[in-house]
Amino acid sequence: MATRIPEARRVGMVSLGCPKALVDSERILTRLRADGYAMSPDYQGADVVVVNTCGFLDSAKEESLEAIGEAIAENGRVIVTGCMGEEAETIRARFPQVLAVTGAHQYEQVVEAVHEAAPPTQGPFVDLIPQPDIKLTPRHYSYLKISEGCNHACSFCIIPQLRGKLASRRIDAVLREAEKLVAAGTRELLVISQDTSAYGVDVRHEERMWKGNPVRTHMTDLARELGQLRTPNGQVPWTRLHYVYPYPHVDAVIPLMAEGLLTPYLDIPFQHASPNVLKAMKRPANDAKVLQRLKNWRAIAPDMAIRSSFVVGFPGETEEDFRYLLDWLEEAQLDRVGAFRFEPVEGATANNLPDPVPEEVKEERYARLMEVTERISAERLQAKVGRTVPVIIDEVGEPDEDGDIGATGRSQADAPEIDGQVYLRNVPATVQPGDFVNVTIEETDAHDMFGVIA
Repeated sequence: MATRIPEARRVGMVSLGCPKALVDSERILTRLRADGYAMSPDYQGADVVVVNTCGFLDSAKEESLEAIGEAIAENGRVIVTGCMGEEAETIRARFPQVLAVTGAHQYEQVVEAVHEAAPPTQGPFVDLIPQPDIKLTPRHYSYLKISEGCNHACSFCIIPQLRGKLASRRIDAVLREAEKLVAAGTRELLVISQDTSAYGVDVRHEERMWKGNPVRTHMTDLARELGQLRTPNGQVPWTRLHYVYPYPHVDAVIPLMAEGLLTPYLDIPFQHASPNVLKAMKRPANDAKVLQRLKNWRAIAPDMAIRSSFVVGFPGETEEDFRYLLDWLEEAQLDRVGAFRFEPVEGATANNLPDPVPEEVKEERYARLMEVTERISAERLQAKVGRTVPVIIDEVGEPDEDGDIGATGRSQADAPEIDGQVYLRNVPATVQPGDFVNVTIEETDAHDMFGVIA
């Protein structure tokens, strides 16, 4: 009689927070699958549920607690990890039935907790053909995390307490992962960290061998090597840089964008422009020099898109400080802008600063900032009407009653989830997600573009 192979244990995953946490979730699931586990798309089919939490803001903590509560109600067997895992007492006080609590990027502890809660019924897949890593993003784009932690001491942030000091990954390991992702179908790499520009500072930019040549653990070497990647059919994949502080060496990557080797896009966390507020935030302030550098970059790579995020209502922010920010934005002409009302974070030194801004003033300033940035965005997008721009396809719809197929994609100015989209009509039936197409822009609004394949 043949021996019946027991069904694999199933693990459910709830992933909250930033893309860096999403990468952590992918690594946890990849490791668990290698250990013989299967993945469950819902609570009912899971033997245990892992909730990867966010703990950056109080609102994010509450969202994490709600997710833990939902997982307990729907499944009952829950392991908590991630940034809020650093507050184990808070979690256990509210949910004493959680099976285990671990902190951010503590992969081994999470895996051990899963093994204890739901021991695997199958052995590790050591004898099988290697499986691709589990991805929680669509097949055609992937996040490439190059480091953990941060060396900054911003007064409003507790990331160093949650994730530790900067810890850069080996550059050869990063490049090997990028090459593997592109070979497996990734057409867009999104480079992420807490501070991409500081990559390698902690290891004094040590050299590693890559394809027979020494490369430094440095942002510029990384960008140059990523620009050499090619898809199986010879295309240059998009490589998008996020969380880039405007250190001097950033200038060196702009020519790579002009040459088409890097996506002409920089995500720069400016946070504010007023020297007074930046000083209170414990962030560098040299707005005049930054504005000139933005002009220089755009002269080299005219199609470059710059996105950033800003905090309004920071303690001590005056009306004069806020108007300074608005004037700066008018001159900077950033393509994409996100804004946040200041929110105290437990453990952040900014909580103790004098002159807190009333909530109603925060709301009023937030509305004014968004009005300005949406107008700037609308004007910059309007200038693209009539142009033909490269677009990556994210989704393809079903034919309507007239047989017209619509699709949604993104231009090089648009990162997934956080920026705008390009809506296409009359798409050929052969177009698939992940395809690069050239699109003639017919209309725009404050955030999105509309057009047809050229």
